[in-house]
Amino acid sequence: MSSTFFIPPVNIMGLDCLDEAMAAIAGYGLRKALIVTDEGLSKAGVAKRIAGLLAERDIDSAIYDGAKPNPSIANVEAGLALLQRERCDCVISLGGGSPHDCAKGIALCATNGGHIRDYEGVDRSAKPQLPLIAINTTAGTASEMTRFCIITDESRHVKMAIVDRNVTPILSVNDPALMVGMPKGLTAATGMDALTHAIEAYVSTAANPITDACALKAITLINDNLRQAVADGQDLQARENMAYAQFLAGMAFNNASLGYVHAMAHQLGGYYDLPHGVCNAVLLPHVQRFNAQVSAARLRDVAKAMGVKVCGLTAEQGAGAAISAIEHLAVAVGIPSGLAELGAKREDVPVLAANALKDACGLTNPRTASQGEIEAIFEAAF
Repeated sequence: MSSTFFIPPVNIMGLDCLDEAMAAIAGYGLRKALIVTDEGLSKAGVAKRIAGLLAERDIDSAIYDGAKPNPSIANVEAGLALLQRERCDCVISLGGGSPHDCAKGIALCATNGGHIRDYEGVDRSAKPQLPLIAINTTAGTASEMTRFCIITDESRHVKMAIVDRNVTPILSVNDPALMVGMPKGLTAATGMDALTHAIEAYVSTAANPITDACALKAITLINDNLRQAVADGQDLQARENMAYAQFLAGMAFNNASLGYVHAMAHQLGGYYDLPHGVCNAVLLPHVQRFNAQVSAARLRDVAKAMGVKVCGLTAEQGAGAAISAIEHLAVAVGIPSGLAELGAKREDVPVLAANALKDACGLTNPRTASQGEIEAIFEAAF
């Protein structure tokens, strides 16, 4: 079976790499950027700082700070309108997964026209998007380097999964110095999101030796550094290791895709406007318990990557150890215990399950589930 490996052509990483990134941006010959960010980073002055650094290199900019935690069609449309009014020739996303996804939607519609709904699914666009440069401030989603774009359709209360090579940024930037301000809860949620990416990619039906290597290294780095990054956000070594971990996890799932954890978490986010990383963290052990029937040997590898001594354990015992390790890490970093604590409602489970089965992320889950089985996983997660 052939594999195609997607990644931005240029990726700049490491502590205080922002200046190097700005020099690279100047080399593209861009004239005016739409900076897509969220209200928090805008109020903190980070967006203005980026605008100032661009101005020093003769690149004008306009700031759109309307990206919500679960970016919506309305957010994309508002940003696109500003881009067109300001006649921007590129987009710079600043933040975590929400600004990156919002920026992807804007850049894709800017060149392809139509409505963002037109691109739901896999490779539905005809043209490359506007040049997109993604400056990351969290360590989890890897949206700064993937071909995935998740936008909430408010009218249907679902998250649209847009998987399209044309939404891949031309440059990604991961400077851990921009991540030290993340609060504990966000650090935990994004870190568990990265762990979910790595594990789902490792057990995916589309996994290959390249994605396997990226996934296992990411799992080890997350297990070894997430607790410290949550405990002490100023620990630059832990922050840098988490930046590398989430990028490796992104390399894995960007090419091996994901599974039912994401397919189900997208429905929770779209229905209740819940934080994506937390939904993933709550669902992850329950979905892997379902997958263990066919993926026990792979989950045993996950346990080993998380520091469990698996010598002498059967594949089934190793899978159980992996699920326990996931649960212990989630507790250690303060993840809520279940969906009820997040405000989800049992009466909505049938609708959530039906929508999850339509999500493109579920196509590569190692074990195919029925409507009833997805409902049972949701129920177990309460």
